[in-house]
Amino acid sequence: MKWLITGGAGFIGCNGAKRAMEEGNKVVLFDNLSRRGSKLNLEWLEGLGHFDFVKGDVRDSKILDETVQRIKPDVVLHLAAQVAVTTSVEDPRTDFEINAFGTFNVCEAVRKWAPEAIILNASTNKVYGEMEAIKVIESNGRYAYANLPNGVSESQPLDFHSPYGCSKGIADQYVHDYHRIYGLRTVNFRQSCIYGYRQFGIEDQGWVAWFTIAALLEKPITIYGDGKQVRDILFVNDLIECYFAAVRNIKNTNGQCFNIGGGSNNVISLHELVAMLGEFLGRKIALKYAGWRAGDQKIFVCDIRQAAQMFGWKPRVSSFEGVERLITWVNSEKALLASIVKVRN
Repeated sequence: MKWLITGGAGFIGCNGAKRAMEEGNKVVLFDNLSRRGSKLNLEWLEGLGHFDFVKGDVRDSKILDETVQRIKPDVVLHLAAQVAVTTSVEDPRTDFEINAFGTFNVCEAVRKWAPEAIILNASTNKVYGEMEAIKVIESNGRYAYANLPNGVSESQPLDFHSPYGCSKGIADQYVHDYHRIYGLRTVNFRQSCIYGYRQFGIEDQGWVAWFTIAALLEKPITIYGDGKQVRDILFVNDLIECYFAAVRNIKNTNGQCFNIGGGSNNVISLHELVAMLGEFLGRKIALKYAGWRAGDQKIFVCDIRQAAQMFGWKPRVSSFEGVERLITWVNSEKALLASIVKVRN
């Protein structure tokens, strides 16, 4: 199959490209290389196999159309995005142009030039907003749902909150509606917290990777809020398997939206991750605290049972094992990561 991966030089994109190449697929990466680490990911992929690369931006419909028309992909894995809530608050116009307009351009390019292609869209749990009607309690030093033991299902009403939530929500609904109106084969993945190899995490996005990198480099870690916030974390290998399983089972997944995360078995708070890192490293990790950030949910945990029922997917890597793998990777790239953090600071 021919895979076109937008944002293909990013964290999830390069892991997806690796898997696609390993399975003998033709891979085309589409990326503007604006994110720090993307060029490093390209160099890493070059050592693994052959792929084609197009330097382009999803806001540029002309180059996107030309690319889709030329390669006629079987699968479009759409990952190109502005990914931080804080950045969206600071610059909502750019956030909208990348996430909403960029996704519209992807849908249009596929509709015009490759209508049989499968669009896999990386959406977000932020499309559900703050979910104020759902009762949240504090239990064992972290937040928990009072009445949702399996987490939030796809039946939860959409309620976009923050410019990022709005732009990704618009993208989510465009992808969904292009299936209903034009018959495109689309799948939305409303993703929770993804972490793993090749993630050059920073404070406002990729917190599991950032905490891990900062802890190993002995850099300051700031917790925004009280540290009791909870997420269901998902190791990147499990996410990539989710994408491939959805393609294999497209008769069941076509036109669907799935909540994808670690689920109720992989729930962790910020404080618990810091404690886990301290155990691995054998020392106490220093913390600072700051106020809550706009759009930050006290808790989000995916109910992933629909994905299991409809295409047989569930996470395989536990949060403990995943963090252990991440620590091993960070140690192997410690000098590189130290230079990146230094440039950032």
